Amino acid sequence: MVCNPVEKSPNLLPTTSKANSKAGLAPLLLTVVELIRQLMEAQVIRRMEQDCLSESELEQASESLQKLEEQVLNLCHIFEIEPTDLNINLGDVGTLLPSPGSYYPGEIGNKPSVLELLDRLLNTGIVVDGEIDLGLAQLNLIHAKLRLVLTSRPL
Repeated sequence: MVCNPVEKSPNLLPTTSKANSKAGLAPLLLTVVELIRQLMEAQVIRRMEQDCLSESELEQASESLQKLEEQVLNLCHIFEIEPTDLNINLGDVGTLLPSPGSYYPGEIGNKPSVLELLDRLLNTGIVVDGEIDLGLAQLNLIHAKLRLVLTSRPL
């Protein structure tokens, strides 16, 4: 199993000239699904290399990732979206997804994509703590305290 990210696109977002104008939010949704699919694939590869998965678990994960990839490609076909358009160029930050063959989980690249950075964060873990006040007319109407633990390891 090897991470096979979609190809890099020089455009920030698909434009109506490239993507079907009737697709609406489909390109954005499919981009998020593809990012999550590749992130899960990277985590499966990491666990496989650490011998944390049984043969049946590895087979189930591989089959599920393959079916998800097929569904993404099928939806791209339905909405007339090129799969390469799912990769977003974020300017100085780089691309959302790595170029084909340029990333393998655990290896450090020269110019990491957002997916690679998320994969590293999941592998080591991160805690985000914060507070948000929402209101209008100088009235605080909603107060939210957030604590997010993001990791691929069991807590």
